[in-house]
Amino acid sequence: MLIAGLRNAASKSVTRRIAICVNHGAASRHKYKATQPLRLLQTHVSPPDTVPFRKQLKDEAKRNSDRKGNDVSNTENPIDDATLQRWELTAFQKGALLPAIRAALALGCHVQQRSQFDRKHYFYADQPAGYQITQYYQPFATNGTLLLYGHDGIAPEDGDMAQVGIKQIQLEQDTAKTVLQPPNEAMLDFNRVGHPLIEIITLPQIHQPQTAAACVKKIQALLQAVNAVTTGMELGGLRADVNVSVRQNPAAGHVRRGQFELGQRTEIKNLSSIKAVEDAIIAERNRQISVLNGGGSIEGETRGWTLGASDTVKLRGKEGEVDYRYMPDPDLRPLFISEDLVADIAENLPQSSDRTVQELIQEHGLTMKDAKTLTELDNGERLDYFDQVCEELAALSLDLQMSRKNIGKRRQPFGVTVANWVLHEMGGILSAGEMAFSPDTLPAGDLAYIIMMLEMGKITGRTAKQLFAKKFNGDNRNVQTIIDQENLLLEPLSDGQYVAMARHLMDSNPAMVAAIKKGQIGKLGFFIGQMMRKGEGKVVARKAEATLKHLMGISNQ
Repeated sequence: MLIAGLRNAASKSVTRRIAICVNHGAASRHKYKATQPLRLLQTHVSPPDTVPFRKQLKDEAKRNSDRKGNDVSNTENPIDDATLQRWELTAFQKGALLPAIRAALALGCHVQQRSQFDRKHYFYADQPAGYQITQYYQPFATNGTLLLYGHDGIAPEDGDMAQVGIKQIQLEQDTAKTVLQPPNEAMLDFNRVGHPLIEIITLPQIHQPQTAAACVKKIQALLQAVNAVTTGMELGGLRADVNVSVRQNPAAGHVRRGQFELGQRTEIKNLSSIKAVEDAIIAERNRQISVLNGGGSIEGETRGWTLGASDTVKLRGKEGEVDYRYMPDPDLRPLFISEDLVADIAENLPQSSDRTVQELIQEHGLTMKDAKTLTELDNGERLDYFDQVCEELAALSLDLQMSRKNIGKRRQPFGVTVANWVLHEMGGILSAGEMAFSPDTLPAGDLAYIIMMLEMGKITGRTAKQLFAKKFNGDNRNVQTIIDQENLLLEPLSDGQYVAMARHLMDSNPAMVAAIKKGQIGKLGFFIGQMMRKGEGKVVARKAEATLKHLMGISNQ
C-alpha cells in the first residue's frame, strides 16, 4: 500500500539545507562534544506575484515533466514518467524562480546573475533517473546571514544572539517519498519526483540542539512571511535532514593540534517537526559520544529517526562528493537573473518578522511574548486581523478620545487591549471549540465596536465578553442592536451605591481589609470581584477599585 504524497499538483516545492555546528554541552567527563550541521528540506512554493507566472504554476506541477495529477499516491507520475525519466528532455520552470528569489532575499543572500545546473549521480530507489538535478558548483544565491535572538528560543548557552551564516541556496528537483514498512520493506511514492526545490546550506555555526530547532522555526517563519512557501512542517511543506558530527571536548584534558576539527558526520533524513529536529540531534549526539568513548569510530551514513524514539537507525551508507560524480547538466542552459528583477522583488518584499515584532512592542506596547505569538499564529492571518481591528479603532478615535475625560487616564495602549481580545479571548474560544481561526468569524469592525463601547464605559467587561461570544458563535445582528434588544447598556451606579456596596464587603471581611492595608494589595481583587457579582453587570471594575482604595486609604499610584 502506497502513502499519498503531501504536495498537490498546483504546488511548487522549496527546499533548504542548513549546516549547523552544534557544540553541545556534554559534561566534562565526556571525551567528545557534539557539533552538527543541519539540513533543512522541502517546502511548498507560493504562486508568484505576476499573472503569467501564476498561470504557469497552476498548469504545470513539475520542472522536468508536463504530467499533472492529484494527491493520491503514485497518480501524479505515470509509470513511464517515474521510471523512464532519464530519457526525457528537461526544461527549467520559470515560475519557481520568483519565490526562490524571495526566499534568498529574506535570508540576506546575494542573488547571482549567472548560475548553472549540475547532475548529482547516485543510484537509489527514490531517484530512478540515476541522478538529481541541482546547483552544486554555481548556485543562484550565496552569502546570507540569519540572526537568532533569545525570543526566538535559542539555548541559554548561546547568550542573547546567535548568528548563522548561509553559504548558498541552490535550486534542485525533489525525489520520491520513502515510507519505511518494518521490518524490511519500504514503499515509494513518486508524486513529488521532479518538483522544484531550494536547498539552503548554512555554515556550521550553531552549537546547541535547541538553537538548531529555533533556526529551523525561524527560517520557516521568514519564508512564510515573504510568501515563498504555502505551508510549514506540520503539513509536510518542509523537511529537515540533520547532519551531526562530534569533536573532542577541551574540558576533558590535553589534546593534540587539529583535534578540535569536526568529526565524521552522519545525516538524519526527513525530520518533519521542530521537536523532531531537536530530539534527533540529541539522540545522535549521544550515540556518537558513546561510540567514541567506547573506542569505536563513526561511519559516514544516512540514518533515520522516528518521533518518540530514543535512538537513530542506520538506513544506508553515505557517499562522498567524489562518488556523486557532479557534472554540468547538458540539457539545461545557465540561468541568468537580471539585477532589475532582483531589485523589484526586494523593493516589494514584506518586512522581516524581527522588524514586525519590534513595531508591535514599540508602537502598540505589546509584550515580547504576545508580539511573537501574533507574528507566528495562523500563517500571519491573526496579525493581519489585529491590524484591521486597530485600524477600525483608529476610525473611532474621536469618540474614544472624548471618552477618556470620563473614564480617566488609560492604563495601557489600545493595542494591548486589542491583542488581549485577539490572542487570549479569541484563543480561548477557538481552543474550547477545537476550531481554526478565520477572520470572517468575527469581523474586525464588530470587535472594534465592542472594544470602543467598553472603553467608553457604556458596557462592562462581562457584557463585552457576552457580545464577543454571541458574534463569534454566529449572531448576525449588529452589535448595537444586540445591546439595545437585550438591554445590555450599562446603567451606571451612583457614587453612593459604589460606596455602600464596598463598605458592606469591608465590614464583612475585616481581616482581609487589614491584610490589604499592610501591603497585600493583591487581595483587593477579591473585593472587586464580589462587587461585580453583586452589581449584576452594572459595576465597572476600575471604579470599584478606585472606591475600595479610597475607603481603605490606599494610594492609586
